[in-house]
Amino acid sequence: MSAPAPSPLAVVDAEPLPRQEEVLTEAALAFVAELHRRFTPRRDELLARRAERRAEIARTSTLDFLPETAAIRADDSWKVAPAPAALNDRRVEITGPTDRKMTINALNSGARVWLADFEDASAPTWENVVLGQLNLIDAYTRNIDFTDPRSGKSYALKPAEELATVVMRPRGWHLEERHLTFEGRPVPGALVDFGLYFFHNAQRLIDLGKGPYFYLPKTESHLEARLWNEIFVFAQDYFGIPQGTVRATVLIETITAAYEMEEILYELRDHAAGLNAGRWDYLFSIVKNFRDGGAKFVLPDRNAVTMTAPFMRAYTELLVRTCHKRGAHAIGGMAAFIPSRKDAEVNKVAFEKVKADKDREAGDGFDGSWVAHPDLVPIAMASFDAVLGEKPNQKDRLREDVSVAAGDLIAIDSLDAKPTYDGLRNAVQVGIRYIEAWLRGLGAVAIFNLMEDAATAEISRSQIWQWINAGVVFENGEAATPELARKVAAEELAAIRAEIGEEAFAAGKWQQAHDLLLHVSLDADYADFLTLPAYEQLVG
Repeated sequence: MSAPAPSPLAVVDAEPLPRQEEVLTEAALAFVAELHRRFTPRRDELLARRAERRAEIARTSTLDFLPETAAIRADDSWKVAPAPAALNDRRVEITGPTDRKMTINALNSGARVWLADFEDASAPTWENVVLGQLNLIDAYTRNIDFTDPRSGKSYALKPAEELATVVMRPRGWHLEERHLTFEGRPVPGALVDFGLYFFHNAQRLIDLGKGPYFYLPKTESHLEARLWNEIFVFAQDYFGIPQGTVRATVLIETITAAYEMEEILYELRDHAAGLNAGRWDYLFSIVKNFRDGGAKFVLPDRNAVTMTAPFMRAYTELLVRTCHKRGAHAIGGMAAFIPSRKDAEVNKVAFEKVKADKDREAGDGFDGSWVAHPDLVPIAMASFDAVLGEKPNQKDRLREDVSVAAGDLIAIDSLDAKPTYDGLRNAVQVGIRYIEAWLRGLGAVAIFNLMEDAATAEISRSQIWQWINAGVVFENGEAATPELARKVAAEELAAIRAEIGEEAFAAGKWQQAHDLLLHVSLDADYADFLTLPAYEQLVG
């Protein structure tokens, strides 16, 4: 008796979108279903392992390099695969969501790489998920000319040789895609994003002299990197594409991954392109993992934790040394400033800070760095040009002078700064404003001249939670309490209403955002990810 035919992947609860049939073809959905069948069970095990590890950190309040993988770290003979030509020079990378206008502007920006983001810079509405894929298909086939209906301005791609190389970021392992189900359960968003992109574009990109390149977010261990590697091997075999065509850059944006950087590169070594040093998600991960570790793990205001803080220096310098030891690119953090069209003085001060930050990264040995806005590309480019010259990267700088002990990465109390009342107010302000936009389907949001994404909301609500639960007393004598957080949130909501007017306030999702921020900031049970309860409220 033959085995029953597998159930098809079902598209549920979704209004039809224009041209969706070009993305959601029967063959594409069959590929996603096969990814789901093969790899979701292991993904589920790894999510359970995250919880077990978190419990162990709660018990011990420490982390260390893994004894069971010491041989991998000690073996100097292995390297990652050489970079393909399209990823050898990554000195400036621009980030952003995959809406049509951003796709054209990012590709035209002059940056060497565009991080095409389906993760933190994109609220996962069905429209963003499907039409984002369509925009990338249209970009690769040069069918993406666009006229903004509001401004009337037209956008078109520059010649192919002037375009940024795309590195696509799928969603993290923890997120589901409720609009695609298999045998009654949602498919992981990571497999939907990766699967649809790979199905439609892998061969097309090879034909263009590039390839399917990915940024892997929220990785917490080398075992999660191993799962991605197994997915890459399977996907390449499925389409008859040579092994090693896929390349992945892993974001080291969790504190646990910082202790497994070499192992992560090792697991992905045939497909590894590099590691990236994040900031807000990294700090969010420290709060999440050490939230019951006492006063020595209490972070000050997020803006006081710069990349020059001792524990952040330890993290970034270890990342550069690790990457270059293994032949991988080390990519630096984000310059999030959004230039003002009205205030030249604000721009002057901000540009100086961006330049100093990028000069530091280039001087430390990074091979490239991120910016959020095209106007920052020339500034970052100049910093790396000054160090690299005609060289595509500086992987020959091995940084053997760097020595980082396990305790250095979690020496939070090496900072002199303390939480402040203004820091609390800023966390509330930014949290409400970002969540409101996210609930309307926007993942990349300009707030106070900075481009913010979901990581901003995560660190904001985490700091409120941590300060309250640690019994922090601010410099003005007020204690961090639920009552104070509610008072500040009410004041900020009233200020927003006065700022934008009654009509715009009513048309937005301000009260909902206020309530959600307070829920995740004040709940005794700390939510692993803000985007999980937020996704339940996301329409579309």
